[in-house]
Amino acid sequence: MGHIKGFWKRIRLINGMQRRWILNSLGVSLFVAVTGLIAFTAALNSYFTSAMETSLEAQASSYADFISKNSIDSFSTFYQNVLALTYDFQDQDKFELQVIGPYNTLIHSTNSPGTGSSFSGVPIKTPDVSTAQAGTINRWVGSDPTTGEHVMSVSAPITLQGTHVIGVIRFVTSMELVSKRVMQYLGIGAAVCLVFILFIVSINLLFLRGILVPVREINSISKRIAEGGYGVRIEKAYRDEMGELVDNINHMSGEIGAAERLKNDFISSVSHELRTPLTAITGWGETLLNADMTETSEIRKGLRIILKETSRLSGMVEELLDFTRIESGRMRLDISPIDIDAELEEIVYLHMDALKRDGITLTYDQPDEVPGINGDRARLKQVFLNILDNAAKHGGSGKRIDTALTVERDWVIITVRDYGPGIPESELPHVKYKFYKGSSSVRGSGIGLSVSDEIMRLHGGELDIQSTEGEGTTVTLRLPRTEENRKEED
Repeated sequence: MGHIKGFWKRIRLINGMQRRWILNSLGVSLFVAVTGLIAFTAALNSYFTSAMETSLEAQASSYADFISKNSIDSFSTFYQNVLALTYDFQDQDKFELQVIGPYNTLIHSTNSPGTGSSFSGVPIKTPDVSTAQAGTINRWVGSDPTTGEHVMSVSAPITLQGTHVIGVIRFVTSMELVSKRVMQYLGIGAAVCLVFILFIVSINLLFLRGILVPVREINSISKRIAEGGYGVRIEKAYRDEMGELVDNINHMSGEIGAAERLKNDFISSVSHELRTPLTAITGWGETLLNADMTETSEIRKGLRIILKETSRLSGMVEELLDFTRIESGRMRLDISPIDIDAELEEIVYLHMDALKRDGITLTYDQPDEVPGINGDRARLKQVFLNILDNAAKHGGSGKRIDTALTVERDWVIITVRDYGPGIPESELPHVKYKFYKGSSSVRGSGIGLSVSDEIMRLHGGELDIQSTEGEGTTVTLRLPRTEENRKEED
């Protein structure tokens, strides 16, 4: 008993997931045990009752047949046979043998051996006697009318010459023996159920220990990550789902750490990018404020620089706004039919003279006929400008940029190739990530390609970058042709 109390005390001290798990499994185990115990008890009771009924029916039928066969002359012969049987009855400690005459009156019983006169007129009113008087063996279970004891009785008819019922032989036994046997087995069953429940709980505790130890470690590491410990890793000690969870958390920690570094680099880069034009604007503003207003060339030079730097700031702000729209899912396109060749040609020739002053040759190879597409004119121009600007910044040392437009069955394809130093192979998979700048020393926010990639995706197109170190970089833009264009061509 003390062990059970100690067990429940330990259960009460358990908290959290372990307690819920134990209580749930305990509830299921108790339900199964109690249900099984009830079914087991019912089966036992049915078995022992059936066995007793079979035994009583066999004896009642045997005695009734014997008396019937030997009581062929008269009621007197019948009575003598009854006396002989009852005096020789050996199972009085288990059964009571009763002989019942006409009108259901008890005429003899092994519980009070004698002439039977003391029983004269005592009626037996149980259903089994009435049925036996009608010629059919029957049993009855209930409370004895005189003692109130729970008993089973089986009554069999005694016939004269096989036709006329002259009495009833009745066996009566207490059901207490059945109850005792059932209770004995019930106690054994209850003990087995208790052992089963303790076994289930113990197995669950061992199982939970194997789960909760890594869960607690993961929880501790997750708290450290939430508090800013980005990049912290959990030692992998499992090869199952728990090991997979550890891998995912380690990957998440690494990704968060990388994102945090990118964010910090982005803030630093943008701060520097903003500071440069602001410094130029502030410096020239102060210069012009104190300048001799008659020096028109100096004033015009300062205003040109201010306008140029202001334009740079506006472009950066627009780029940042586009990025926030993408992140929040609010970027929308104004789709309409456009002449993609004309839009690209405009951008190319707009940059051609400016790049030429920097010693960079910009070429444009265009086909004779280019089908129209559906797209957002302003957003696609933004993509073209960004790609050409990147080619000039990162590949301008190659002194040449080739632009081409080609047509395939399903796509209109634009390629921009520079002959600069190229992108390292290790950095190439990351160049379209937000804030990523890689090893490049060129100024920029690191979100231009990310924004361009999203604009192409919203158009149903693709932005692909191929690069070889020392040979340059090729950016390929694929825009889907309209269904009408393809049908007309077919």
